[in-house]
Amino acid sequence: MADHDLRTFTSIMDALVRVNSNMKSMERELRCPVCEEMVKQPIVLPCLHSVCVLCAAEVLVQRGYPPPELPPEPNTPTSSPHTRSPRHARRPPPKTGLDRVLKTVCGSYPGRRRKDTPPLLMLFPCSLCKKDVELGEKGLTDCLRNLTLERIVERYKQSVSVGIMAVMCQFCKPPQPLEASKGCADCKANFCNECFKLYHPWGTPRATHEHILPTHNFRPKVLVCPEHDQERLQFYCRVCQRLLCSLCKMRRVHSGHKVLPIAQAYQTLKEKITKEMNFVLSNQDTVQMQIGQLEGAITQMELNSSVAQEKLLAVVEHLRGALAERQAVLTVALEESRARRLELLENQLQEKRSLLEDAGLVSYTHELLKESDQPCFVQAGRITHYRLAKAIEHLQSFSLSADPSFRHFQMDGSREHREIGNMEFIRAPLAPVIDTQKTLAYDQLYLCWRLPQDSAQAWHYSVEYQRRVGGAGSVWGGVRTEGKGPNSSGGWLRIDDVGGTSAVVDRLEMDSVYVLRVRGCNKAGFGEYSEEVYLHTPPAPVLAFSLDSRWGLHADRLALGKGQTYARSVPGLALLQAADRTLTSCHLTSDLLVADLSITQGRHYWACSVEPGSYLVKVGVGLEAKLQEWFHLPQDMASPRYDPDSGHDSGAEDAQDSPPPFCFLTMGMGKILLPHQGVTHTSSAGHPLTTTPLPPRLGVCLDFDKGRVTFYDAHSLRMLWEGSVDCSAPVCPAFCFIGGGALQLQELVANRSIEQAPPRRVTIQPRATNLCN
Repeated sequence: MADHDLRTFTSIMDALVRVNSNMKSMERELRCPVCEEMVKQPIVLPCLHSVCVLCAAEVLVQRGYPPPELPPEPNTPTSSPHTRSPRHARRPPPKTGLDRVLKTVCGSYPGRRRKDTPPLLMLFPCSLCKKDVELGEKGLTDCLRNLTLERIVERYKQSVSVGIMAVMCQFCKPPQPLEASKGCADCKANFCNECFKLYHPWGTPRATHEHILPTHNFRPKVLVCPEHDQERLQFYCRVCQRLLCSLCKMRRVHSGHKVLPIAQAYQTLKEKITKEMNFVLSNQDTVQMQIGQLEGAITQMELNSSVAQEKLLAVVEHLRGALAERQAVLTVALEESRARRLELLENQLQEKRSLLEDAGLVSYTHELLKESDQPCFVQAGRITHYRLAKAIEHLQSFSLSADPSFRHFQMDGSREHREIGNMEFIRAPLAPVIDTQKTLAYDQLYLCWRLPQDSAQAWHYSVEYQRRVGGAGSVWGGVRTEGKGPNSSGGWLRIDDVGGTSAVVDRLEMDSVYVLRVRGCNKAGFGEYSEEVYLHTPPAPVLAFSLDSRWGLHADRLALGKGQTYARSVPGLALLQAADRTLTSCHLTSDLLVADLSITQGRHYWACSVEPGSYLVKVGVGLEAKLQEWFHLPQDMASPRYDPDSGHDSGAEDAQDSPPPFCFLTMGMGKILLPHQGVTHTSSAGHPLTTTPLPPRLGVCLDFDKGRVTFYDAHSLRMLWEGSVDCSAPVCPAFCFIGGGALQLQELVANRSIEQAPPRRVTIQPRATNLCN
């Protein structure tokens, strides 16, 4: 029996501990973020956070705003019975319906000047949002009181018996007032039973007042509009996310907004909160797992912090050791220099001292002069003469034998001091910036980027790409990317260990949109991702070709570059000789260039760029036989019978329903001439044309089987125009120059030289967070 009682007592204590823990955790939700105590008369800020009205007023006054108008209710019921007596309570005279309507519609009363000083907008620093919140023109007056939070705080205090003091009757005569048993929500006062009967007699309007439990903080019975007195808030604007009264609803600012009755908004919000609460409660295992991960992360963070601190101390100690070692080396050098100079100066000092009158050299010379034996004197006096001559020379031109200043041994540690002051922990690279001018999609995707100037260096980069959901198309490049279906991106694919600032992505699908991003890595780990860039792959396999020179070029007007992918047309002597003819007509000759291959089946795509300053350039396709005929028999370009855009030759007029042998798009002077859709030719008196700016690159897609040619803006793959062409025989890409101009075929990405090691391609798999990083 004793064991059973002990288990019962233990279970009861565990339950009390859990209840106390839950209450303590809920207490954090009931505290004011300013005073960090239980909220008192909380108001709702525009950011939806609640704060005590007195705390909000103090914060605004500290920021230099004028003191706001606070609610007229006292904070505590300690005022005198006379001021709290229902007999002396007087409501302000209600405004007439006309006044309310005028203020609602006009926003002010008649007679207000329009050029008054604009109202001061108050900014409240919300400590939870970490930013300033705009309160509006009326400041705290526009903030509604959070009655629900007040009720929750009162229930919480009653449940945990925190801060609950006996509420005394405010109308009992001293010296011993009785404890209040009721509170009146209309009188906003606390009464004992006798005083309540006295002030609420039967048969009077006061008898209908709502009585509540005694309280120190009386709240309004309902929320009323802060702009229209006594008007209940009966609507909710979903656009402005504000409660409205019937008069606020009439304002122009809510015209066209979706305004709901408050009952409908209440029911909708309550259902959402209930559903969200049920979801949270049904996923308690997930919450516990994430709590465990966070606790493990905190533990691992503390451990990693200790390891990092040890590494920091090791680096500092290593620097100290290196500094001490360098100090020893410099000290030895300084001491050696001091010893050499001391030796030189001491020798010079001894030499000078020997010249004194009573010194050794002078005394010895006196004795030498007493020698009378001439051969002996000459033999012994030569060295003395040499020493005296040397001493006289030094005496006449005296200088120190060594510099005592040590000015060449001064240390300047300012640079090292700055370096030490700038010592920081290694930062991960900042988000790279994608170079949209060089990034393109052609036969492969070419991505180019750079690091910001204030970024730390990156050891290598990681490029990630993903096929956008919804894109479908044939396999582009021969290998299908890993995925779960035509409408699934299949996860991010990653290219690791990219050494340079560019990367090539291959094995992609045609006519699909890919999103790419890149981030750098160094000893501190991976940095932030760059902004995502979207690239649209070509609608057909890329056709690689060069410009054909076999048909014979006009050397005086046309020149091909290295690799025969660049051509420039320069009007030469022939045009100058025909200057007299150009004064009376528009007869200009054209220069034609074609590809070195022909197309006999399938769909193909290629791109080129036309120099914006070109006079007139035509890009398109044509029958190989017709192009050769046109090249060997050049015609007048002003004649509609030979306009490549018209699709006419000498026999085309006999077969109006057949597709034209040529299909060209004309561009020049930075513009493109676009025929209207469905128009396959243009003549001097034909259909009107529209112009559009010349894109950096022009794309051409030929569907040989359907006989259709589509022109694109190769940068965004936006379709510019589509036309038909005769594909009954081999078709060649063709280019026509009229006047000066230049054209460059798009280089294959596969031919670009990228100086980096072969990248390592992996697939990113979702996994749990690694807490050891």
